[in-house]
Amino acid sequence: MGLDEVFWSEILGTGMLTLLGCGVVANVLLGKTKGLVVGANWLLITFGWGLAVFSGIIVAYKSGGHINPAYTLAVWASGADTYGGQADVDVTLWSTIVYISAELIGAFLGAVVCWAAYKQHYDDPDAEALPKLGTFSTFPAIRNTVWNLATEIIGTFVLVMVIFAFVPGGTPAEFGPLWVGLLVVGIGASLGGPTGYAINPARDLGPRIAHFILPIKGKGSSDWGYSCIPIVGPIVGAIAAGLLSRATF
Repeated sequence: MGLDEVFWSEILGTGMLTLLGCGVVANVLLGKTKGLVVGANWLLITFGWGLAVFSGIIVAYKSGGHINPAYTLAVWASGADTYGGQADVDVTLWSTIVYISAELIGAFLGAVVCWAAYKQHYDDPDAEALPKLGTFSTFPAIRNTVWNLATEIIGTFVLVMVIFAFVPGGTPAEFGPLWVGLLVVGIGASLGGPTGYAINPARDLGPRIAHFILPIKGKGSSDWGYSCIPIVGPIVGAIAAGLLSRATF
C-alpha cells in the first residue's frame, strides 16, 4: 500500500468514526430528534431493525441478501460483474430490474403481514394516525427537503461503504448478516434522529403503499409528499459509495 492509499484510507476511517460517534450524541442531546422524542424506546427500534436486516439477509442468502434496491444499484455502480450470492447472477439491466422488483414486492408483503398481526391495535379508536403511519414508513422529525435528503444520502453512503470496505465488490451475505445488522443499529443510533433512517427505498415505499391500500381505521394521510426523500436519498448515497469504491477498494 502506497502513502497515497494510506492517506485516503485514514481519512475515510477517521471520518466514519467521528460521523457516527458525534451523530449518536447529537441524536440523544439535540432537540426534536427521534432519539430524544422517542427516548429509550429508540434503542429498541434500532436493534429491532438491525435484527430485521439480519433475518432478511439470512433468508435471501442465495441471492446475496441485498434486500435493498439502493444496495443493488450500488453494486451495479461499483462495476462488479455479478450480484453475488450462490446464484452468482450477472449484472445486467434485466437482473437489476428483477432484484429491485422483488425487493419492493417483498417489502409490501411484509408490511401487510405486520398489519395482520397487529390489526386490532391499528383499529383501536384511541390510536393516533401519525404513529400508525410511523409503523409503516418514515417521516422526518423536522421537515426540510434538502436536509432530510442529505441525511438519507449520508446514512446510506455509510451502509454501503462499510460493507464494500469489508468485502470489496461483495454482498451483505458475504459480509456477514449479523455484522450488517449491527451496522444498521449503529447507523440508526447515530444518524437516524432526523429522518428515521430509511436507507432503503423498498423498506419505505413498499410499506407506504400498504398503508395507503389497507383498510386501517383512522389511518390519515400516507404522506406522499415526503415519499420521494427515502427513495432518492438512499439511491444517491448508495451510487456515490459504489462509484467511490472503484477508486478506494
